[in-house]
Amino acid sequence: MTHAKPSATAAESDAPPQDKPGDESIPDHESDRDADILAEAKEAFDLAVDAETENRERAEDDLRFARMGDQWPEEIKQRRADEGRPCLTINRMQAFIRQVVNDARLNKPSIKVHPADSNADPETAKIINGLIRNIEYTSNADVAYDTAAECAASMGFGYFRIGLDYAHDDTFDLDITIDRISNPLQVYGDPFSTAADSSDWDSAFVTELVPKKRFEAQYKGADPVDWHGSDYGDLESPWIEDETVLVAEWWTRDEVDHEVARLSNGVVVSAAELAEVDPELGVSRQEILAVEGIAPEERRITKTWKVTQRTLTGAEVLKTETWPGRYIPIVPVYGDEVDINGKRYFKSLIHDAKDAQRMFNYWRTTSTELVALAPKTPFIGPTGAFSTDINKWVTANTQTHPFIEYDGAVPPQRQAFAGPPAAALQEALNASDDMKAIIGLYDASLGARSNETSGKAILARQREGDVATFHFIDNLTRAIRHAGRIIIDLIPHVYDQPRIVRVLGEDGTPDVRPINQDVPELDENGRTVTDDNGDVMSRIHDLTAGKYDLTVSSGPSFTTRREEAAEQMMQLIQAFPQAAPVMGDLVAKNLDWPGADEIAERLKAMLPAEIQPDGGLPTEIEQGIREMQEHIERLQSENEKLKADKSIETRKVNVDEYEAETGRLKVVADPKTAFAGRMSPDQIKALVFKVVMEVLDSPDVATSPRPAVDKAIAKGSVPVLMDQGMSPPLHGGSGLGGAPTLPSDGAIPNDMPSGGPNGV
Repeated sequence: MTHAKPSATAAESDAPPQDKPGDESIPDHESDRDADILAEAKEAFDLAVDAETENRERAEDDLRFARMGDQWPEEIKQRRADEGRPCLTINRMQAFIRQVVNDARLNKPSIKVHPADSNADPETAKIINGLIRNIEYTSNADVAYDTAAECAASMGFGYFRIGLDYAHDDTFDLDITIDRISNPLQVYGDPFSTAADSSDWDSAFVTELVPKKRFEAQYKGADPVDWHGSDYGDLESPWIEDETVLVAEWWTRDEVDHEVARLSNGVVVSAAELAEVDPELGVSRQEILAVEGIAPEERRITKTWKVTQRTLTGAEVLKTETWPGRYIPIVPVYGDEVDINGKRYFKSLIHDAKDAQRMFNYWRTTSTELVALAPKTPFIGPTGAFSTDINKWVTANTQTHPFIEYDGAVPPQRQAFAGPPAAALQEALNASDDMKAIIGLYDASLGARSNETSGKAILARQREGDVATFHFIDNLTRAIRHAGRIIIDLIPHVYDQPRIVRVLGEDGTPDVRPINQDVPELDENGRTVTDDNGDVMSRIHDLTAGKYDLTVSSGPSFTTRREEAAEQMMQLIQAFPQAAPVMGDLVAKNLDWPGADEIAERLKAMLPAEIQPDGGLPTEIEQGIREMQEHIERLQSENEKLKADKSIETRKVNVDEYEAETGRLKVVADPKTAFAGRMSPDQIKALVFKVVMEVLDSPDVATSPRPAVDKAIAKGSVPVLMDQGMSPPLHGGSGLGGAPTLPSDGAIPNDMPSGGPNGV
């Protein structure tokens, strides 16, 4: 059963600890109050039974007809059995039902939550989406949805329910659950409901026939019950049977007044919340807010709903609980709905096709019977033709003989077989076509070969079949949308404390997220966000604040869409091969074979930095890289400046050297200088030769051809002044033929002769 969230008062009472939420609630022991509740409950139950009797009888008959194969009227079936005649049942209803139900399974409706006011947060909406997916996963909600859809197609209506249960055996955290109702006939809805999704239910019953012994163990603590006493002894059917008692959950929804207040800071709160007294401070919340300068500015009375769950029998109220939401958490999934004079009728997919199915069974039985009971074709021959092998001829139609002898010249002949009954077979085909036309599903929709030949024609016929039965799929979508509305209404009451919850991505990837507490704010790449001062910014995913609404979309499952995406991506790459390097990781990610995710990660790492989906490196590393780049640029600038300064200095040195060499040459060339008469002509030649060789050995000239110089050196025309104390050869004997030069410092020797030829 569904359990309501335990209140604080009940949790703090002296009641012994229980295993499930809601068991700790305190039943109402006032006999007069119980009597009033029981009388009101019985009256509401009688109204629901009267309103649903026709629908329930039709639903049970359709269910037995389609799913159990009870397709022959009992009196006809019995009469044919007495006569020894067959009653064949070739049930084609299940194929039609499964076509619709499995189409719904392939196109699962999904809930998507969106912010609805200024206090709602898009990031929190994403967490709620993941939380709802996790609720559906842990609750096996797909089983609940499929069962309800199958019941709607088979009998006209089905149900599933929303419940609460503890997250684990050793915790007080509650989780929302989505549970299936396998037997829709246990549920009695509000007979005055008019909403398509029954979101306006104000009363509902969920009943169960419980064996008396199990009832005593479950509800009475194994104490025996006086089944013949004044309480249970006066009960009648359906509240009590021979060995069972009817236990009913009676859900009621009452409209109540609710006072709200708008505070000076713009926040709207309940007046009851303002009046709550803090147990530690001993003052109300309104007084605490007054200290902060916040006070109520405006109050008004609004309408809200109070939902109550009572577990009862026809003799006593067993338990009373308050449901935290505003909707009765029972969700119907309807089939084909018809409203006649304010009375709602629900029909299954196959209800109108039952007569065609009966005709199909009758004509197939008739054709089988005619063929089976047709007289055996006799042998015809002249008189006396069968005398020799009379025993074999007598058993020729029932036994196999290797040969049979005959008498006379004319062999016996067998008459031709009259053939199957064509009229009966044609009527069976007509009945088959009638079933398809009534339901709206033809051979193409059922996967059978039809007269369509092209692919487009087959798809068009299949689409027509989907359109003919789409209202069943759409009714399931409406039901899931109402379930999402119930869950969104419950989340602020159930997930109202700081905790860690698991959320699921659209592809089923699990994650854990903290709710109702400060957490560091992350950017789209999962990195922490800081303010201008470098402090880490935080945010709160408060599931109790703001308003959210939802939409429901149906389509193929994520796995199917992933496979289709991979196929279309491959077609795109074939048409545009240049796209392969930038989308190879996406193709591998959508492929469904082992190692695809690892290959996708490797291909993603090979993408250019500007299209990396993860946005690059973490913030700290990127900041360090930027600082290093700035430092490198600064060093490069300084290096260029130093190079410029060095070039200027180098040029100054070259100018100084040039001026010194020029001055020296002037001294050598001018006989009136201070060195006049001290250098011989050979010394002057050597000095000139040294200057020329230095120029030739410079980096810009050293690699250039110099045949004239090398030829002069080879002829020995370079003066050799070894006797003047000159230094070793200029090139160390490498190509100068050992020709000596002036000392390496370029200074003129002090011991040069003061005179020479021509008085120099």
